[in-house]
Amino acid sequence: MFSQELLQIANDAERDLKDVFEELEKISFENTKRVLHYFKEHRVSDSMFGGTTGYGYDDVGREALDKIYADTFGAESAFVRHSIANGTSALTIGLFGLLRPNDVLLSVTNRPYDTLCEVIGIDGANGDGSLADFGVEYDQVDFINDKIDFEGIEKKLKEHGDRVKVVFIQRSKGYLNRPTLTIDQIGEICDFVHARSKAYVVVDNCYGEFCEDREPCHVGADMIIGSLIKNPGGGIAQSGGYIAGTKRAVELASYRLTSAGTGTEVGATLGQSRDMFKGFFLAPHIVMQAKKTAHFAAYVLERLGFDVYPRYNEMRSDIIQTVKFGYPEGLIKFCQGIQSASAVDSYVTPMPWAMPGYKDEVIMAAGTFTQGSSIELSCDGPVRPPYTAFFQGSLTYESGKLAILTATQKLLEDKNA
Repeated sequence: MFSQELLQIANDAERDLKDVFEELEKISFENTKRVLHYFKEHRVSDSMFGGTTGYGYDDVGREALDKIYADTFGAESAFVRHSIANGTSALTIGLFGLLRPNDVLLSVTNRPYDTLCEVIGIDGANGDGSLADFGVEYDQVDFINDKIDFEGIEKKLKEHGDRVKVVFIQRSKGYLNRPTLTIDQIGEICDFVHARSKAYVVVDNCYGEFCEDREPCHVGADMIIGSLIKNPGGGIAQSGGYIAGTKRAVELASYRLTSAGTGTEVGATLGQSRDMFKGFFLAPHIVMQAKKTAHFAAYVLERLGFDVYPRYNEMRSDIIQTVKFGYPEGLIKFCQGIQSASAVDSYVTPMPWAMPGYKDEVIMAAGTFTQGSSIELSCDGPVRPPYTAFFQGSLTYESGKLAILTATQKLLEDKNA
């Protein structure tokens, strides 16, 4: 099935990654210990898994899970809801909760992810209900040589003054070829901004949860936002998202989740609580599996001459591994190889298409048990230069390893054809 050359590279990878894997296991242990501590502290019991209907008043499971998320992520408050459609939906709730007409949203990590650009209305008010339609202005500070531009941030804070209500950090790279931020770097931005303004620091935490032994709220973020079909759902939660942060910030977001005055007091869980509890409990371990797979992928593809980031021996703050192909066929073939190695829909051949919310055609390989679940095995990318594949997830290292070998074998066969 696999060439001897590829199998030898795989053996070399596991030998050379031994110390890296041990470090990942330490992080997983510390995060699991923290999660378990708060499960015990909030007295999780089977009675919390039944769920509620209608208004959802007095849902003890929902209330306990909110507290577990808040405490685990170092926040004052949090809410977790299966009804949040995806990460962009959660970000929309958070941003609309905090921002008002004439406020300024300042992104300090370059342009946000494609789907969020439409929510913000970066290209101007278009009548679709973006923040721009409601009079919220947008500005951004780009990295300089892949580093945070603190001088640029200070200049924008002075330029806009108290109108800057939200300073936005996208922890992961999205579809940009730039580094993912570490927790220490996020803390540095939080301290810098809080010393110079009253703005909320909001972090898009997608793909980053449990990758380090701390989260952005531990280092000063006012709000963090994420999706349950990424890291914190542990591959078990079938939908949902969360918002955590300061009590006031989360309260304002909760009014956009439901309505002003009711916030988190309502919201039926409809029997989804068990999966959300179980997924969060498993999440540190599942994230470790995904990160092991990413390190393995980086090693194999780098040995074969591809441009990868991060490199195989670099510790990382999210689960995403990028591979630059430089030509569209390489991106497409690799994604098709990942799909063919998936447990679900392995017989399907993904092709680029005009996905809603994206300016360029996108190819997505996602043979997942839950539609769109990025913590499961997936690979995608916009079909635009430099034709970068964004690989993430894998519920088990073993299945991820097989997927990488399969996709790489297809690349080699195509190259030698």
